[in-house]
Order: sequence, then structure tokens, then C-alpha cells
Amino acid sequence: MSEPEASGPEQQDTTLAFAWNVPNILTILRLVLVPVFALVLLTHPHDHVWRHWATAVFVIAILTDLADGRIARKYHQVTNFGKIWDSIADKALTGMAFVGLSIIGELAWPITLVILVREWGITVMRFRVLKYGVMAAKRSGKLKTTLQGVALAMFLVQVPDTVTWFWALRWFIMWAAFALTVLTGIDYVFDAHRLRRDALRAGHPIDYSARH
Repeated sequence: MSEPEASGPEQQDTTLAFAWNVPNILTILRLVLVPVFALVLLTHPHDHVWRHWATAVFVIAILTDLADGRIARKYHQVTNFGKIWDSIADKALTGMAFVGLSIIGELAWPITLVILVREWGITVMRFRVLKYGVMAAKRSGKLKTTLQGVALAMFLVQVPDTVTWFWALRWFIMWAAFALTVLTGIDYVFDAHRLRRDALRAGHPIDYSARH
């Protein structure tokens, strides 16, 4: 396999300088919505109306993730700040949803704990390899986030137990999201190892995110 090439100083910049653009503002909005979502969910977890509001806040926050990525790519507003904090905002939102559902007894703690260890472990790892380059989210990681979002939304909304197809479907999607979360976590570990190796060989940070 050929070595990845550094294609310019702008691709070697691994700082997290902030820029006031729409994608970054949407990322910040998603972070702000995390405590709002937690408050709405945990205040009255078994109240039908409050659960619908919690689901609505969660879905709106998830949709900002879809929007900021599309806008950033379309209008060339991709920043290193966005590459890192977009992922953190996703993990904060979905992590709060997993923890919240476990707190109110609707999702087993082992599922939540495995996912949290994977999500935040990879986040810490990405910060540790910043001196070698920025690892942007991969398509498989985005698919994982999407599956998690769909599964969590289906768990958050209250549906009668008699709707058995819905319950079966939401568990199928949850287990698919769980499996993809673990697999993509392993993939990111290997990517971090390759990034470090290639940066040390090249003698400068690598724009590894451009390969994904």
C-alpha cells in the first residue's frame, strides 16, 4: 500500500481553531440540547406527553447532525473544530439517551456501558493522536450514529405493548447498532495505529481524514 501524501499546509493543520459558520453553530446547538433532553426525559420519564417532548428534542438534535455535515461539505466549511466536536456532540447526545433509558429501566445497563466505553474511548484516542493528524468520522461511523439515533428514538417514544412488530423492529435495530458500534470501534483503533505510523514515517501530521 502506498504511503498517504500530505497535500498542503492546510491539510497538516491539526489545531481546533473555531470558525463562526453554520455547521459549527449547529454542532454547538446539539451540545446545548443535550441537557435539555436529559431534563425533559428524566423529570417525568413515564408520562406520555413528556416522553413525546423528550423524543422530539432528541430527534431535532439528531437532525442537526445530518444538516451540519451536508452544509459543511456543500459550502466547503469543513473545519478541524467541526471534525472533532461534531463527533463529541453526537456521543454526548446518544450517550445521554442510552444512560437515560438505563436509569429509567428501559434498556439494560450492559448495553449502555459497552457503548459508552467504546464511544468515549475512541474520542479520547482521537484527541491523543491529534499531533499526528485529524481523524474525521468515517461513513461506517456515521451509519453507526444513524442506527443508534433510530433505535434510541424508537425506544424513547412510547408505543403500546400490543404493537409487537414495533417492539421487535426497535430491538433488531438496537442490536444492529450495538454490533456496528463495536466493529467500528475496532476499525478506529487500527486507523489510529496507521495514522501514527504514517505520520512518524512522513515526519509531519497526515491529513488522514481525506482518505475517508
